[in-house]
Amino acid sequence: MIPRLLFCVALCLAAAGAQAQQSQRFGPFELHYSVVNTTFLGPEVAAGYGITRGKKRAILNLSVREHVDGGTAPRGMLLKGRTWDLIQNQDLVFQEVREGAAIYYIAEFTFINEEWRFFEVHFRPEGAQQTYTFEHKHQLYIN
Repeated sequence: MIPRLLFCVALCLAAAGAQAQQSQRFGPFELHYSVVNTTFLGPEVAAGYGITRGKKRAILNLSVREHVDGGTAPRGMLLKGRTWDLIQNQDLVFQEVREGAAIYYIAEFTFINEEWRFFEVHFRPEGAQQTYTFEHKHQLYIN
């Protein structure tokens, strides 16, 4: 429980330092996303999740919430995605993390300093009748 809590805190702090978490609406679902350099994670936290820290390594963090009854509720989802830049193309392998009511998905990838990374993720939230496509681009820097 403590490693997960530390991971969440570290991820939130890293996202705040790098770029605030963002979201995009897909029908009744709101997808939250952030891209974070793995060097922002402490060694013990990264090891607890099997994340390899490195100057040219980052993670994509996704979670989805459904708008219901005047509020929102977390939903699990099926994911398939990839990331690329001008030189390399990588499939994203997502790890599901559940902590209390929170559900989020993390995928590691490598990057080239100052290059734009492009992301394409197909996701289907639990209870959804369709699969949605999320596209994003993000410039990463070695720190």
